[in-house]
Amino acid sequence: MRFFERPGVRTGFLVLVLFTLIAGDAWRYTVGWVGFGVLTVLVTAASVALIVLQRRRWRLSSIPYPLAAFLVYAVLSVTWSFYPAATALGIAATLITTIVGAALAVTYSWREILRCLGLALRLVLGLSLLFELVVAVFVRGPVLPIVASPGVDYSTLETIPKMLYWSRNELFEVFDGGRIQGIVGNSALLAFAAIVGVIVFALQLADGSARRGGSIFWLAVAAATLLFTRSATVTVALVAVAAVAAAILLVRRAPTPRARALTYGGALVVLAAGIGAVVVFHEQILGLLGKSDDLTGRIGIWEGVIGLAQQRPAFGWGWVSYWIPWVAPFNDPAFFRNGVQQTHAHNAWLDVWLQLGVVGVVLLGALVLSALARSWSFAADRPQVVPAEQPRHTVVSLLPVLLLVALLVQSLAESRLLVEFGWVMMTAIAIKTKAGEPAPRDVSSP
Repeated sequence: MRFFERPGVRTGFLVLVLFTLIAGDAWRYTVGWVGFGVLTVLVTAASVALIVLQRRRWRLSSIPYPLAAFLVYAVLSVTWSFYPAATALGIAATLITTIVGAALAVTYSWREILRCLGLALRLVLGLSLLFELVVAVFVRGPVLPIVASPGVDYSTLETIPKMLYWSRNELFEVFDGGRIQGIVGNSALLAFAAIVGVIVFALQLADGSARRGGSIFWLAVAAATLLFTRSATVTVALVAVAAVAAAILLVRRAPTPRARALTYGGALVVLAAGIGAVVVFHEQILGLLGKSDDLTGRIGIWEGVIGLAQQRPAFGWGWVSYWIPWVAPFNDPAFFRNGVQQTHAHNAWLDVWLQLGVVGVVLLGALVLSALARSWSFAADRPQVVPAEQPRHTVVSLLPVLLLVALLVQSLAESRLLVEFGWVMMTAIAIKTKAGEPAPRDVSSP
């Protein structure tokens, strides 16, 4: 256990975990699912060890009731699941990511998470741009993964769909409609990593916790990645994150309860006006964001998901997390897009309705709302007890609410809130905002 107490080990482990959560496909495309599985087992074992090591610093009451209820309900769904074996596999994956999120919550402070997120994102974004540059300059053609996904045999395909390429070699075509995919092999996921980078590097710049020149440089790298990926969802998320950050800063500056109430009222008016504008001008907005009326094929997938969910509306078909491609009903032709079988509903809420029914949607909504309320309070409300020499508000306290807002916007077009980085952060934010911070520690570079 003393091994995990070393600052370099703590930092190295957290950076490895965050990098793996953000860029899991980079591992799967290089060392395959077997290698990725071994890494997952090692990370899970280390996470359990950290939870045991911190056993005197947390209690079962630290787990929010909505989180516990959602997990218990997902486990119970195996009893009525249409595909019990797949549900058992999905439950195992969800419990593993929950354990990792809980370990991060009880072991690391928000300042440590901010710093290690910065290090992991530097690796993801830097390696992604370097990878695309090497492909564009030396390979000069699309690149397939070193290890193919399970069930995919490139030799049997007459034409390889663009979605199966690791890189499409479009770095030099980004101003003519091209989009880079980076080491994660997906432009939407790379764009989300970039917006998390914008949040993290901007907070580090404002907090002064990293070198100013370095923070500005990596903030520019994240902005360039956003430009090169051109994700409409992430553009909306960036606007939402900026609006929430501005609202929190205005609330912080309000000197009296009356001023705070007026600020909240103004924020609600702006929110209502924004929603109304989206409803009225949605076609024009989609055109500005470069999206077609079918949202790049998502509407067809949503219609298929809704049709299945309506067959079992209350309790769903059974939890499965990522869709299992060879299991019915996920192998339905309706869930193929551009010749590639999809592994999620491209909307976390529709995915939960499909898998856990209306009951699951209510439980997830309760979890999200409770975590959002506590993270907002953590960022906007004045602490009850603050040492005289410390500021009453900190820059780092903005991290959980801004991350959660970005995840929630992403959940409308992707199901990543339910898996990997999304679920680990959801779990960590829910637990940390309820249980509080562990004692601060020195965080050295690995």
